[in-house]
Order: sequence, then structure tokens, then C-alpha cells
Amino acid sequence: MTKQIELGLFTETLYALLEETFEQVHGIYLDRGTSLFETLDTVTADEAARPISARCASIAAQVHHVTFYLQVLEGYIQGKQAGKVDWQASWVVPETTPAEWQALKDRLRAAHQSVLATIRAIETWQGEDEIGGALAIVVHTAYHLGEIRQALGVIRPDG
Repeated sequence: MTKQIELGLFTETLYALLEETFEQVHGIYLDRGTSLFETLDTVTADEAARPISARCASIAAQVHHVTFYLQVLEGYIQGKQAGKVDWQASWVVPETTPAEWQALKDRLRAAHQSVLATIRAIETWQGEDEIGGALAIVVHTAYHLGEIRQALGVIRPDG
């Protein structure tokens, strides 16, 4: 006998995790004020551009990579063939002026909104691309949120 999760329970939980990861903490796994957008709203362009070390990406590069990842995974969820994905290019960020930093954050917000619309349009959740893609977005973004928050600990040692 096949056991199934009630669809409403699955989607409500998924939407809550996505919202906590990106927009607003509900106490599922993050501390108040530490979602991705809440965190990025406190980061200046100078902080975003600063290399953390010779082997670590800047916050701007993290944001660029997460945006790229969202765009690739949205296609995956929709069943589109991505072909060869240039993941290295997702880490390349030009000079991060205040205007470019704002544009990076705006592109991330737009990619997030597009992914949310795609996910909310799924009616049956029958495919592994849909479930796996949506869960991968939560996990991958949470990982990079942690990287960004750790970077801020280095950049702002007294803050």
C-alpha cells in the first residue's frame, strides 16, 4: 500500500519554508530578522563587494550565484532541458557599485518571485523534478544564506 502526504500539508510547509528562507522568519529554523532579503537589506555595496578571503566568494557573488541557481532550477521544475550549465559563470560579478548591488538584489527578488509563481502553479506534484527542484531551492538557498551570514561575521567583527 502506498502512503501519501496530503497535498495541502506538503505545499503549506514548502511555502512556509520558502518564505522563511527568502522573506520573513516564522521561527521554523531561522532567528528573527535573518531571512535572505532581511539580511541583504543590511549589506552595503562595499560590504557586498569585499572578498572574504582568497578562497571565499564575496556576498555579491553569492547573490549572483543564488539568482542563477533559481533561474536554472525553475526551468528544471518546469521540465525544461537546461543543457550544459556554466556554474563557474554564476560566480563572476563585475564591480559592485551601489547601483549594481541594488540591481543584483532586484534580480534576485525577481527570480524568487518567478520561482514562487512557478511553484504555486503546480497542481499535482507528481514529478520528481517538481518536488526535488522545490526542495533543492530551499536547501541550496539556506546554505548560501549561511555563507552570507558567516561572511558578515568576518566583515563586521564587532557588529
